[in-house]
Amino acid sequence: MPDSASHSRFLDLLFEANAKFNLTAIQDRAIAWETLILESLDLLPFLAALPAKSRVVDIGSGGGVPALPLAIERRDLEFTLIDATGKKARYLEETAGALGLANVRVLNGRSEDFAHERRLRESFDAVTARAVGEVRELVELALPFLRIGGVLLAPKGQKGEAEAAAAGPASKLVGGGPPEVLRVERPSERTLVVVRVTKVARTPTSYPRPPGKPKSDPL
Repeated sequence: MPDSASHSRFLDLLFEANAKFNLTAIQDRAIAWETLILESLDLLPFLAALPAKSRVVDIGSGGGVPALPLAIERRDLEFTLIDATGKKARYLEETAGALGLANVRVLNGRSEDFAHERRLRESFDAVTARAVGEVRELVELALPFLRIGGVLLAPKGQKGEAEAAAAGPASKLVGGGPPEVLRVERPSERTLVVVRVTKVARTPTSYPRPPGKPKSDPL
């Protein structure tokens, strides 16, 4: 069973911080539980095969979704959260500490820069990213972090299928296989679309391009 008390506390901390600076547009707690907590936990089956000490990186972490709900449930995995905004990174660190998540570390900076660091490049088993950008942009940001065989998991809206179809050439350039579209049916009748990309080859050292380039000029 999910750790409901910890997830509820996470929402308390999120809403408290949201009153000071923008982390989420959601104001209703029931909607937040559905779209922030439960939809994050819908990614758990895709991480089920990862053994203890596997490494997961979440890029553009913002309010901490989906990474913190996942870290609550999988305390045996090591989560790295990346956000370019200093106050968001501080919020993430404080929230992880308040929740007792010793399996979480936070990095403040651009994914495009961190992906070129030897200690981080091609060293993760999974990448998660929510509301970071379209899939063509996301594969360039995410796949350099993955070891061969690792997976990118990107929760998307109903545009996910079209984005995945358009991202095939970009994925191949950075060492990924064809993007897959997976649909998670929910009891509320809300369908979550997850785009999954598996790393099949080393990423050329020229990727990702400098900060801002993957967004302004997607592959």
